[in-house]
Amino acid sequence: MGKIPHGRYTKEFREEAARLVLEDGLSAGEAAQRLSLPKSTLETWVRAAKAGKLGNIGKNRRPLTEVEVELAKTKRELAMVRMERDILKKAAAYFAKESLPGTR
Repeated sequence: MGKIPHGRYTKEFREEAARLVLEDGLSAGEAAQRLSLPKSTLETWVRAAKAGKLGNIGKNRRPLTEVEVELAKTKRELAMVRMERDILKKAAAYFAKESLPGTR
């Protein structure tokens, strides 16, 4: 849920993500979760960084525009708000049912 669309990341983002694993000692899974990207993608970047070929990844893809990044963030936020709303609806229905006389 809420990942940046179809794997378009800036060179700086890939380098920083690989640095989290290689230099800061985070596991690939933990770093991937923090950055909201697939673990396999991060593992590929780490292998490429170790081989010195991280700069070659993604050369043929255009970077995301600011509008596309903002849209992805907004969609992620909307999904979270909908999930929270659904939880609150269920909780309200549960407690309303409990407060009715003759139930329980």
